[in-house]
Amino acid sequence: QVQLVESGGGLVQAGGSLTLSCAASGRTINRLPMGWFRQVPGKEREFVAGISWGGGSTNYVDSVKGRFSISRDNAKNTVYLQMNSLKPEDTAVYYCAAGPFLGSLSNQDARYDSWGQGTQVTVSS
Repeated sequence: QVQLVESGGGLVQAGGSLTLSCAASGRTINRLPMGWFRQVPGKEREFVAGISWGGGSTNYVDSVKGRFSISRDNAKNTVYLQMNSLKPEDTAVYYCAAGPFLGSLSNQDARYDSWGQGTQVTVSS
């Protein structure tokens, strides 16, 4: 099973930007679909963005389209989430997740096998 460690979270003003990184270890992720999810206390975990194992396909929740961008560097075994024009409603713990070998891109958390511990993103108004 792959181990995932997120970094790059923090406090930012509305309108600002952050880049989250997800470093994988234990196995290569170059054949695994990857995703970013977020969760606010008291609410269900929400899909944010996903990228296919080949990197050719991505999808996003409607609320972040045009502002967030997911990418991957398989040589570095790392996935990124570039977040621009941040809003207070983006405040959450952000989690990186890995899907199954040669799996399909999915927005469902049940389709992901491995999860990081999360990184806090706080956007002030």
